[in-house]
Amino acid sequence: MVSWLQTRVVGNTLLAWLLAALWLVLAMLLTVAAKHIIVKRLRAIATRTSTHWDDALVHAIAGTYALLVGAMALYPLVENLNLPPKGARWAAAIAAIGLFVQIGLWAARFLDFWIKSSRDRAMQHDPETATGLAAMSFLARLMLWSLVALLLLDNLGFNVTTLLAGLGVGGIAVGLALQNILGDLFSSLSIVLDKPFQIGHFVVIDGFSGTVDNIGLKTTRIRSISGEMLVFSNTDLTKARLRNYKFMQERRILFTIGVTYNTAADMLERVPGIVQSIIVSQEQARFERAHLKDFGDSSLNFEVVYWMKTSDYGAYMDTQQAINLGLMRAFGAMGVEFAFPTRTVQLQLSGPLPVALAGLAGNPQCAETK
Repeated sequence: MVSWLQTRVVGNTLLAWLLAALWLVLAMLLTVAAKHIIVKRLRAIATRTSTHWDDALVHAIAGTYALLVGAMALYPLVENLNLPPKGARWAAAIAAIGLFVQIGLWAARFLDFWIKSSRDRAMQHDPETATGLAAMSFLARLMLWSLVALLLLDNLGFNVTTLLAGLGVGGIAVGLALQNILGDLFSSLSIVLDKPFQIGHFVVIDGFSGTVDNIGLKTTRIRSISGEMLVFSNTDLTKARLRNYKFMQERRILFTIGVTYNTAADMLERVPGIVQSIIVSQEQARFERAHLKDFGDSSLNFEVVYWMKTSDYGAYMDTQQAINLGLMRAFGAMGVEFAFPTRTVQLQLSGPLPVALAGLAGNPQCAETK
């Protein structure tokens, strides 16, 4: 049995190969067992704290993969086994890939959990921060994996400086091909930094209105009043004329009242005071002015302006309805009538009109009559 184990295979005894295989299996089994124990204990500790850093750490450790640890375990085997140069290079490369990929996964899971938890908290109190965190998540992952890839390539013996120079030249061609996508990406960053609107704001864009639901890297989704989802390109949003109602503290209301021309002048003089008293009686309204503005085609027009002390549209409609009903009751009591489009045609004759019957030239039957 001992002599059989001493049989040499590819420059190493069979015993050495068996020990190497046992080492790989034990490394992966110990990884699974240790991860389960460590994650369980750390999660119990994290639930008793108010900070989210320990929760992010637990989430990162839970992303430990036995296969990647097994790949990393190949590195000590390279030192202890007599491998051909090409085989040693391949084993070392696999070990390096496993190491850097696992480190990248730990860091990525840590960042993702921390940014997601921060974004969820910000959505309740600070939508502006939530918008910035959404873009920061993508940039953080992009920078992380770019750094991991460069370190891995450098460790594998590639000339990173030459590679970066080549990527710079190729990046120009890629940028030209993807200019629309890159334009939306930079527009997204512009929205995040300039903050013309944030998640939860009510906006109106080119006749479309709704609440901002999500600001992505390429598109922004808006939930319309009728319930459907509107999707806008970020580039289009940065070019559009956008109205944001989130920061509107008061709402200015202007409307017109038309009364008939047969209304007496003293009645017309009382109308602004009546309108003012009705508006002042509304709790959320502030009266500004009411004037006989002009003489319309079929009505005498009063222009009324007041302010709503709240930006809530439902409150505005309730107040306007109360004002309209109050005006109808007050005008009815005064005997003042609301005007509607009418047209009066008057025909007045002082005498008979001469009528000439025209015919062909020289026709003796042509005559003039009255």
